[in-house]
Amino acid sequence: MASYNRVVLVGNLTRDVELRFTPQGTAVTDISLAVNERVKRNDQWVEEANFFDVTLWGRTAEVAGEYLSKGSSILIEGRLKLDRWEQEGQKRSKIKIVGEKMQMLGSRGGGGGSSSSSNSNSSSNQQPQNSESNQTAPAQGPPPADEVPF
Repeated sequence: MASYNRVVLVGNLTRDVELRFTPQGTAVTDISLAVNERVKRNDQWVEEANFFDVTLWGRTAEVAGEYLSKGSSILIEGRLKLDRWEQEGQKRSKIKIVGEKMQMLGSRGGGGGSSSSSNSNSSSNQQPQNSESNQTAPAQGPPPADEVPF
C-alpha cells in the first residue's frame, strides 16, 4: 500500500526565531506555529488556537532567522515526523513537522501592499518580479542522524 505524508499549515510564529548550526555548518531552527480555528461552542463561534512545532533546515532556516519574528504570518509545507526519546526512565514521543517549504505571508515592513509599488524609478520594460522567488526558500533535508548533536 502506498503512503503519503504531507501537511500544510498557515499561522503565526509564537516566538522569535533562534537560528543554530550543526558542527558541519548546516542551519537549523525550531519554530512554534499558532494556527487558529473557528469552532462553535454553545451557539457561539470562538477562536481556538492550535500549536505546532516545526523544524526548518538549511537555507529555509536561514531565511526564517533573517526575516521572521514573533507574530509573523507564514505558510509551511512539510511532513510529519514522530520523535521518540527517554526522559527520567519514561518513554516519551512527540509529533513534529519537518518544514520543507516556507512562504512568508503579509506585507513587508508592516505597510499594506508590496514593496515594489513604492519604487518610482522602475522602468516600464523591466520584467515583473516573481514574489515567490523572494519569499520561498527550498528546504534542504535534514543531515544524517550522526551529524545532528541535539
